[in-house]
Amino acid sequence: MAEAGTGFLEQLKSCIVWSWTYLWTLWFFVMLFLVYILRVPLRISDNLSTVSMFLNTLTPKFYVALTGTSSLISGLILIFEWWYFRKYGTSFIEQVSVSHLRPLLGGVDSSAPSAASAAGGDADSGRQSVSECKVWRNPLNLFRGAEYNRYTWVTGREPLTYYDMNLSAQDHQTFFTCDTDHLRPADAIMQKAWRERNPQARISAAHEALELNECATAYILLAEEEATTIVEAEKLFKQALKAGEGCYRRSQQLQHHGAQYEAQHRRDTNVLVYIKRRLAMCARKLGRTREAVKMMRDLMKEFPLLSMFNIHENLLEALLELQAYADVQAVLAKYDDISLPKSATICYTAALLKARAVSDKFSPEAASRRGLSTAEMNAVEAIHRAVEFNPHVPKYLLEMKSLILPPEHILKRGDSEAIAYAFFHLQHWKRVEGALNLLHCTWEGTFRMIPYPLEKGHLFYPYPICTETADRELLPSFHEVSVYPKKELPFFILFTAGLCSFTAMLALLTHQFPELMGVFAKAFLSTLFAPLNFVMEKVESILPSSLWHQLTRI
Repeated sequence: MAEAGTGFLEQLKSCIVWSWTYLWTLWFFVMLFLVYILRVPLRISDNLSTVSMFLNTLTPKFYVALTGTSSLISGLILIFEWWYFRKYGTSFIEQVSVSHLRPLLGGVDSSAPSAASAAGGDADSGRQSVSECKVWRNPLNLFRGAEYNRYTWVTGREPLTYYDMNLSAQDHQTFFTCDTDHLRPADAIMQKAWRERNPQARISAAHEALELNECATAYILLAEEEATTIVEAEKLFKQALKAGEGCYRRSQQLQHHGAQYEAQHRRDTNVLVYIKRRLAMCARKLGRTREAVKMMRDLMKEFPLLSMFNIHENLLEALLELQAYADVQAVLAKYDDISLPKSATICYTAALLKARAVSDKFSPEAASRRGLSTAEMNAVEAIHRAVEFNPHVPKYLLEMKSLILPPEHILKRGDSEAIAYAFFHLQHWKRVEGALNLLHCTWEGTFRMIPYPLEKGHLFYPYPICTETADRELLPSFHEVSVYPKKELPFFILFTAGLCSFTAMLALLTHQFPELMGVFAKAFLSTLFAPLNFVMEKVESILPSSLWHQLTRI
């Protein structure tokens, strides 16, 4: 409640600041107008008579022009504010008011960190937020030739963005190249191939490298981009495995002979792990799930330190396909650790297992009457935990948003990760009876626990503010990016829209009914200047005429 009150007061302060600024600006122009009218040193009554006579001589065309110009200016401000809000997520005028005018009015800039928070836990929170905005390789990414390109041939749409493919090119150069590649002609060709932007140029370079030698990375490129089916990709990966194992054994014997040999062995290790993981994924896609599980387990035992590939997420998905829930729980017990980075796969799989124990008998009506049992409470808490980590996933699991092909890279806690998870795991949620019903009844309760996710989290660090921008670069333009938390329109945009509509209506009424609107305008101005007329008469009666004459001359 305290946080809600604080947020309301901050919004109220912002509204007061810009409202005060607007009124002072309007009053400034009114004063300029009066100074222009009163620039001649006359008596106050004469000045007011001059003002009244000036207002009486104004024609309806003047009021039409005045209200029309006001409406035009308000509309231009509205368009600019809307564009700025859509691009940067905040109001330009409100931002300027809060940044520059609030300190002048004695306010405190809430964005400035205090000394205690800088020395305490907020620094750790900031570091965690930065790490959560890091883009990760999608462990379940599809094959370009056999899956992404086929989608393009059928729909005419590009499922991958340039930014996503550029990140993949950087990954390939990091994992599949080393400083000694120039000593081997085939590897030198492949080093240039990974930098090529044109897919046909990359494929031609891979064929050229294979003409010189049995190159594992050349087979990888052909399996990823040239093969049009999973069967063809698997055949090429098997050839890559044969070549990669030979290179790995040779570099393993020489790895301690110098830094160059060590770098080459590291590269050969990455190549071998990548090939075996992709072979396991091919087996999983071709229906040989048990074989895929065995290959993944052997790979994790052989290379336990290579966690960068997140092979355990591939293993979890394959085990769920086998409905081996006890094995899934064993994997979660090892990787759902507080010291390890979380993922949607970890959090939502844990929620699925707990929901499985109660979902088949769960009824919201019965739960409201008798309350939640211990098992149901655990399941609901697991769902809340998963939703807090990535709030975009439930809409895809509940089919409230349409799915697209997952990108090659994902942003943890972002829309891209939600798409990648739901694309492969929706079938597993559907297989568990009542699991989606339990999710539908409970997932929105998470947002009552964290009303201000960008300021304070419940079980995790505050939700990062960078997810929308990164997801827009990772996901294709035809997909509507899910945004969390929903951005409300700034009050100044609503005010400008109202002002624009009001002045446009006045201009239309003045044009249609000039005499009637002229009477209303004169009555309004007379009422507006009545307090000023009263004050000036009092001042004139108190001050000597000679003193007022000197003041008007000044």
